Amino acid sequence: MNLVYSGKTKDVFALEDGNYLLKFKDDCTGADGVFDPGMNTVGLKIDGAGRAGLRLTQYFFEILNEKGIKTHYVSADIENATMTVKPAKTFGKGLEVICRFRAVGSFYRRYGDYCEEGMPLPAFVETTFKDDAREDPPVTKDALVALGVMSEDDYENLKVATQEIATVIKDELAKKGIELYDIKFEFGKVGDEVYLIDEISGGNMRAFKDGKHIMPLDLCRMVLDE
Repeated sequence: MNLVYSGKTKDVFALEDGNYLLKFKDDCTGADGVFDPGMNTVGLKIDGAGRAGLRLTQYFFEILNEKGIKTHYVSADIENATMTVKPAKTFGKGLEVICRFRAVGSFYRRYGDYCEEGMPLPAFVETTFKDDAREDPPVTKDALVALGVMSEDDYENLKVATQEIATVIKDELAKKGIELYDIKFEFGKVGDEVYLIDEISGGNMRAFKDGKHIMPLDLCRMVLDE
């Protein structure tokens, strides 16, 4: 097992069978000790966040797999905070895809002259490059195609998948009285098909209950009825 990448919230190891192993960390994105899923820096460490993130990821990936939605998920080992996944080729050096149901975070900071904070959005999809040095710049469909990052067909498939998956997550959370404001995904290609990769956890979404933001560990407990 060889370490091939060390990220902000996970380490990635190559396995002998061709699959990969993701090791979840307790590090969370944010700034000055305040959690923020929209930040691209590690801002704090929360004990147990790695296992909690993996448990939610396993929960949601298994729901998606049952619905026939393609993901890279193979299996999870909660005790060791690891997940085995299929190999997938990322788009460019990494692309984040955000689905927004409310105008919050960077969306509101950019477009505040044209909307009120918290205004409902119709599963609005936008993409950003994973680029810490440039603070994850937004990138349009036309730019992605012009730069050779993906084809028009790949983009349309990715957009449809994003809205479908985000709606599944939103509906699952609603069963617990939780509202999903926005969520961030990553996708890659397995062969010629677009697959959901990475994770689905409290660390990459904004979820609220009774108007209050839910922290990652609390979200795990609420969703899994602990």
